[in-house]
Amino acid sequence: MRVVHVYRTYFPDPPGGLQEAIRQIALSTRERGVEPRILTLSPTPRPTVVDYPEGQVIREKSWAAPASCDLGGPGSVIRYRQMVEWADVVHFHFPWPFADVLHLLGRTNKPTVMTYHSDIVRQKALGAVYGPLMRRTLRSMSAVVATSPAYARTSETLAANVSKDRLKTIPLGIIDYRDAPQPADAQHKVQTRLGLAPGEPYFLALGVLRYYKGLHTLVEAARHVKARIVIAGSGPERDRLAALAQQHGASNVVFAGQVTHDEKVALLKDCRAMVLPSHLRSEAFGMVLVEAAMFDKPMVCCEVGSGTSFVNENGVTGFVVAKEQAQELARAMNALLDDDTLAATMGRAARARYEKLFSGEALGKAYSALYQEVAQNHMGKG
Repeated sequence: MRVVHVYRTYFPDPPGGLQEAIRQIALSTRERGVEPRILTLSPTPRPTVVDYPEGQVIREKSWAAPASCDLGGPGSVIRYRQMVEWADVVHFHFPWPFADVLHLLGRTNKPTVMTYHSDIVRQKALGAVYGPLMRRTLRSMSAVVATSPAYARTSETLAANVSKDRLKTIPLGIIDYRDAPQPADAQHKVQTRLGLAPGEPYFLALGVLRYYKGLHTLVEAARHVKARIVIAGSGPERDRLAALAQQHGASNVVFAGQVTHDEKVALLKDCRAMVLPSHLRSEAFGMVLVEAAMFDKPMVCCEVGSGTSFVNENGVTGFVVAKEQAQELARAMNALLDDDTLAATMGRAARARYEKLFSGEALGKAYSALYQEVAQNHMGKG
């Protein structure tokens, strides 16, 4: 079974949650006999072909990226047609409007799967212009995958354009790396760099610092939290958040900047809990929550009607609170800080939920089965 994934960006360009989601799908299905390749655009596509453990990455030139929508030229259409001919299944990742253009101009004649990662939330003008093509593409897919039951249930776009028999739900997942070997001094190094004392409890917020992450609420809550809060990651909101921390006197907020993989593992192993205060549906799933669950950590997130409150089961694996409510967020964090037994119990429940729903094994099994299903259905129609 040969599958080509289509998305606007991929490694080695700057990482993000959706690139990692694609990598995990490719890795987990490869273990079940699927040969994945990834077609993507890059502002600097040299080398054109990059080999990774999850599969071969083929990169074409990104000529512009208005509203984070990378656009390619005629060469990308030609390359798309070549890769479709090679593939048994074409796997799109939404949203990326130029993929709809490739699908249309490429005259796709193979079974197609689309993972619907998020509604178009912020770019309303783009959505209005792009709407007719988007609807055409969604209605043409062999299957469309929502990443959580909540998103499948609440997305108006999915309800209007995808029939129930074609709409599937497959949670995102991560192959377990909790027990992988790490440098012996990784923990000491990150503690020293961030000024953390050995054994000091702290909360961790991890990811790209974007507008929808709700980190302004976390900073506002910080002065009511009786522990340090490590915000690890870089992004466009960094300066605004630092200014807000100073304004609120939140001296317990530590901006770690971009962290290495070893630093991330050390922080996940030692943190009290993961906090994801995202307040918009652009946070469609929350892969960092899955990572926290993998490491037996309880979680605090906000209810936005997306997959975050599916990964984090309120009262079982952590707490789900109202969005942009700093006092409520602080109360949930302090509850985990003050009660060792509660934090440990929720952490164990999070790990059990990870193994059942969000492991690499579960992910690979579900997508491999879907690829086989759409390929067989396509053959039956032929």
